[in-house]
Amino acid sequence: MQKITPFLWFDNQAEEAVNFYMSVFKNSKILDISYYGDVGGEISGFKKGDVLTIAFQLDGQNFTALNGGKHYKINEGISFVVSCDSQEEVDYYWEKLTDGGEESQCGWLKDKFGVSWQVVPAVLGELMNSPDADKSRRVMEALLQMRKLDIPALEKAYRG
Repeated sequence: MQKITPFLWFDNQAEEAVNFYMSVFKNSKILDISYYGDVGGEISGFKKGDVLTIAFQLDGQNFTALNGGKHYKINEGISFVVSCDSQEEVDYYWEKLTDGGEESQCGWLKDKFGVSWQVVPAVLGELMNSPDADKSRRVMEALLQMRKLDIPALEKAYRG
């Protein structure tokens, strides 16, 4: 069992968000759905039978989504990193997760639900942590100019 599970608070679109994430991450499934009962939902405008929480899994990572009302907002202070093995994979996740959302810099984006993601090539750590400080500097300079990360351009910067 996973000891720590990210818990995402949505106003009232937990089902829509979970369905969206499951369409993006192919190895995904719903683990459990709970519903508001006779008590508690009225505080946030929910009625008996409305979805309260959805436990779900994306590529082996457990999450829980809550329909909690407008008390709290998701912000960029928390993000999820998607480690990608190829440019094709970077392109896929970038396209899917920015659909209806917004691009930011350095591989960061916000999806249509306001959740922040970092779509990052797995090779980035190796490129940025070179024992050769000039290589690392060039990679960082290239990275700072990008929105969606471009593996060939990062590797070119690394080589000089």
